[in-house]
Amino acid sequence: MAEKKIKANLKMKIPAGKASAGPPVGSTLGQYGVSMMDFVNPFNEATRDMGNVTVTAHITVYEDRSMKFRVVGAPTDDLIRAKLGIAKGSGKPNTEKLEQKLSQTDLKSIAEDKAQDMNTDDIESIKKMVAGTARSMGIEVQ
Repeated sequence: MAEKKIKANLKMKIPAGKASAGPPVGSTLGQYGVSMMDFVNPFNEATRDMGNVTVTAHITVYEDRSMKFRVVGAPTDDLIRAKLGIAKGSGKPNTEKLEQKLSQTDLKSIAEDKAQDMNTDDIESIKKMVAGTARSMGIEVQ
């Protein structure tokens, strides 16, 4: 069987369980001739239980107007900000550190949340990636 030719690779941030035929979904998929409801219903079904978060959908559109998608959870920096209750990281992370510190417990919790999106099952490796993101935001890890 020949592989389908890819027409477009798209990324959209959409509230979990709340995709609709309106913008941004409708206007973006409409450009490629894809039926919006072929995306909206399966997406909402797949993300209904994720709560009140915005997720990223990676959508591959093929030339025959079919498509497939995968859902990636919230970005690491969003999870860190939510855990610490802050609006944003430091504008100068190398010189100006934030007062809030990320504990090992918080680090492990965020790493476990991100595990499904990563290309490894090793929690220690994922913790290192999360710690690196925290440092780039001016947040020290205890």
